[in-house]
Amino acid sequence: MTMESINPHRPSDRVARFEPAGPDGVESSITRAGEAFGEWSAQTAIARGTALRQIADDIEGRAGEFAELMVREVGKPLAETQQEIGRAVSIFRYHAQMALAPNGLTYPAADASSWLMEKRFPLGVCGLLTPWNFPIAIPVWKLAPALACGNTAVLKPAPQATATAQLLHEIAKKHLPEGVFELVTGDAETGEPLVDNPGVAAVSFTGSVPVGHEIAKRVAGRGAKLQCEMGGQNPSVVLADADLDKAAAAIAFATMGYAGQKCTATSRVIIESSVYGAFKDKLVTAVEEMGVEDPSRETCKVGPLIEEAARQNALDAIQDSGGNVVTGGSPLDAEGFYIAPTLVEIEDRSSVLAKEEVFAPVVALLEVGSPDEGIALANDVRFGLVAAVFTSDLGRAMEYSGKLEAGLVRVNAPTSGVDFHAPFGGSKESSIGPREQGLAARDFFTESRTLLISP
Repeated sequence: MTMESINPHRPSDRVARFEPAGPDGVESSITRAGEAFGEWSAQTAIARGTALRQIADDIEGRAGEFAELMVREVGKPLAETQQEIGRAVSIFRYHAQMALAPNGLTYPAADASSWLMEKRFPLGVCGLLTPWNFPIAIPVWKLAPALACGNTAVLKPAPQATATAQLLHEIAKKHLPEGVFELVTGDAETGEPLVDNPGVAAVSFTGSVPVGHEIAKRVAGRGAKLQCEMGGQNPSVVLADADLDKAAAAIAFATMGYAGQKCTATSRVIIESSVYGAFKDKLVTAVEEMGVEDPSRETCKVGPLIEEAARQNALDAIQDSGGNVVTGGSPLDAEGFYIAPTLVEIEDRSSVLAKEEVFAPVVALLEVGSPDEGIALANDVRFGLVAAVFTSDLGRAMEYSGKLEAGLVRVNAPTSGVDFHAPFGGSKESSIGPREQGLAARDFFTESRTLLISP
């Protein structure tokens, strides 16, 4: 069965056609990766770091090619696409250097002539399952630390981002021994045998909550290492003493940038009553000024949704929310999968827009009577990826940043965006397993062994 990825701005444009790897293809790739593990893990950290730097240099040299392809394949606005490519280059270079970091500790032994040490070792073959919305950054922030630590990897990208993953694989494999980095294409018929294979020592997944929970059951059932980064229903809480102009600008981008198709996008804006009307007007103005247009244009801020099903899901959520649409709320008259950036006032706090992730430029506005009520409402969901609070009071910033139940907490900053050298992950149903990125990535992609050496 031939699959394809299409241009969400111009759906008649078929970007890539490919055959799913399926169980047989997955088995072959895992076998090659397993055979390559011994040679790759035995190489020096300097050699592995050099390979990662060479990959980074090649990606940087072909940044224009990547940008054109990513804009076309997933509809990401050009400016954000260029930033994502730069981040991927930086991640490879970061982990090229991190390969040289200390990989253990020493402890006092029971006798003076023995050595007692803790040392970190690579795991083996790592299965990496990645989404379409960050088609190079997320594969790279899993792949780079896995390789730097001496593992081999099998990457299964989302079908909608297959062409970008193929280009990444084409570049990377030139600098790696055969089998160190394998690519398998397809959907569930490829992902399931990758997750289930006993030759895969660790699985790192980014995607939806239902799929993440199913993967967690399967991987935990066979005793392999696991991390799942999943959805978010991220709040931005605007207190009465906030700088409303700055807050509106930050939240407008966090809600509508890339059509809200980020796990870190703001889904709810919770506003203190005394400034609700004033802030709502400022946010409406900021949102309506954002460019909804061809993502290949430098001025584009929003862009299309990834596919028609995503657009219909967003329109259904607006219809079912029972709220008052302040701006937007309808599809745009264009060939692509466009929807007008939408703000909806919500009174019913059990509304779908107040509880669930829509993954679209559709955001709930909720009014609260006090800061404490705002924080409580922010926490009143099953997700806990990112939360933000806007205030000019340092004491409140320190207090409420500690009360927000999320893996990432921002003060006077948008929920969207991450730092590749800092741990990334959520709480509640947003994450399962250890954090990603930075030093935390090495903890996941290695195992600790305690060594006692006596004469």
